[in-house]
Amino acid sequence: MNIPANLKYTQDDEWVRIDGEFAFVGITDYAQHELGDIVFVDVTSEGETIDAGEPFGSVEAVKTVADLLMPVKGEVVEFNTALDDASAVNSDPYGNGWIIKIRPENMADIDTLMDAEAYKAKIGA
Repeated sequence: MNIPANLKYTQDDEWVRIDGEFAFVGITDYAQHELGDIVFVDVTSEGETIDAGEPFGSVEAVKTVADLLMPVKGEVVEFNTALDDASAVNSDPYGNGWIIKIRPENMADIDTLMDAEAYKAKIGA
């Protein structure tokens, strides 16, 4: 299981990577393995400010559909249009498989998320 040390993680299996005033959000390698092959990513919240824990979109896998939850309150500034082919979420969840770019309302909120070691403990890795 790939769990990069430079990211933060949520209880709901999203990851967050800071890049200046923005943050990139995706689902973890663990989540994509649990869901099965992701076939579609639906994000209709671009331009909206969403509270932490609220859905910003969904992923459709062969087995199920799962909500994507906002890790911290912020504005969804961009959807990864490369995900018209959702296979990148399966093959490269921490790179080309990022889902949204956000502008967090308060960057300090990201510090409340789990680090890699805490996330490993949560999933039993």
